[in-house]
Amino acid sequence: MLPLNILYQDEHLVAVHKPSGLLVHRSALARGEKEFLLQRLRDQIGKRVYPVHRLDRPTSGVMVFGLSSEAAALLSEAFSERQVEKRYLAVVRGKAPEQERLDYPLREEDGTRPKAEMPAMPAMTDIRRLDSVELPVQVDRYPVARYSLVEARPLTGRRHQIRRHLSQRGYPIIGDAKHGKSVHNRFFAEQLHSPRLLLAATYLAFDHPVIDKRIQLSCALDDTMSALFEQLGWVGHLPLDSVRTPPIAMPTVLQR
Repeated sequence: MLPLNILYQDEHLVAVHKPSGLLVHRSALARGEKEFLLQRLRDQIGKRVYPVHRLDRPTSGVMVFGLSSEAAALLSEAFSERQVEKRYLAVVRGKAPEQERLDYPLREEDGTRPKAEMPAMPAMTDIRRLDSVELPVQVDRYPVARYSLVEARPLTGRRHQIRRHLSQRGYPIIGDAKHGKSVHNRFFAEQLHSPRLLLAATYLAFDHPVIDKRIQLSCALDDTMSALFEQLGWVGHLPLDSVRTPPIAMPTVLQR
């Protein structure tokens, strides 16, 4: 098993590229699974790690953990208060809008009771079409198949928010077994060698909870998504692993 790709580490935090298909930690969804991101990361760096936020099992990309419960609690609060900037890349069916804010309330999907009994919570996602492609193949009922590369910026943190919002808007993410369309998922898996959910967390930016600096993390795509981007002519949109730590901007004090 290959080591996890560590994107950033200091004495308080560690950020890692979570592979698609790997659960973050043990849960009711585990069903006999033996490999979890939290345990693998702990064993790799030889330190206990504390989760701060979540990514769905099939989603890949950047995740940050605290190296102490105190640092994790502070950063988790920043996530809860929407002080963290998040960006995702998604491959969707159809030609997505050039730019739009998706403002659809969502009911929680935590499995504790039927979704219909859960209250609808406010949820907003900004989306932007970065590129699109038209393939001369009949996948569904049309003689050509159109797909888009979308950047999604969730402004709230509901479960499966990006997947559900894009599906409700009519542009489901390829590889989404629950909210997508199986005929397109099959086409990408069998003909384009992309059997995974095509959603990746590519960027996180937040104020460090202990040190006076801002952390900006960019995360490259895995081999499957990178190869797909090459096939579709989207190489110019491939993100790279990078870390920037500009100082936190202080408010200007006006002199009387």
